[in-house]
Amino acid sequence: MFSRLPPVTKGLLIANGLMFLLQSLFGDEQFSALALWPLGIEGNLLSQGFLPWQLLTYAFLHGNFMHLAFNMLTLAMFGSQVEYVWGQRRFLTFYLVCVAGAALCQLVVGWWTLSHGGEAYPTLGASGGIFGLLLAYGLLFPNQRVMLLFPPIPMKARTLVILYAVAELLFGLNGWQPGVAHFAHLGGMLFGWLLIRYWSGKPPFGRKRRSVGKFKVVR
Repeated sequence: MFSRLPPVTKGLLIANGLMFLLQSLFGDEQFSALALWPLGIEGNLLSQGFLPWQLLTYAFLHGNFMHLAFNMLTLAMFGSQVEYVWGQRRFLTFYLVCVAGAALCQLVVGWWTLSHGGEAYPTLGASGGIFGLLLAYGLLFPNQRVMLLFPPIPMKARTLVILYAVAELLFGLNGWQPGVAHFAHLGGMLFGWLLIRYWSGKPPFGRKRRSVGKFKVVR
């Protein structure tokens, strides 16, 4: 199965796996400057605090093996299909935009939390990019039947995306899963949706864009 994966998906799997191995060998504190730290916390190159490259690097760190395994399984299952349709360059662009968009949303949430007397923590994990890929898969293959792992219920891809989005919004607003960056997940989906609208030449970005061509939808 791994040998049949498209190159960018395979490269992302390898990069995330290698970073997790390094975390396991040297400890998470050695990579603290790569995690996404909230705005408003003072820091420098060697200590806690926000740094620009964290908008992307946080997505290659994971908290534990199950965190890594879930994200990478989802990347292999759904990301590979999106890459086959879009090609390497557009797929990688989309993934990184979703990662950065999720980070921006998380920075806003962290800043708001700190400004209202709450506590904010560093963020890590590829989930923002993964949720963006879930959205793309649901738009490309809306009627494709997929299966939830827990519970094992078959449904259309479009339904799966809607359920995930609603669940993340509810969890984020009610704080039912503390320690999980629900609004970062939603941010990945939001920026992915905006990028697809931009490529398609649809509002709020105007009409057809000759430079990138038509967005392909497979039904």
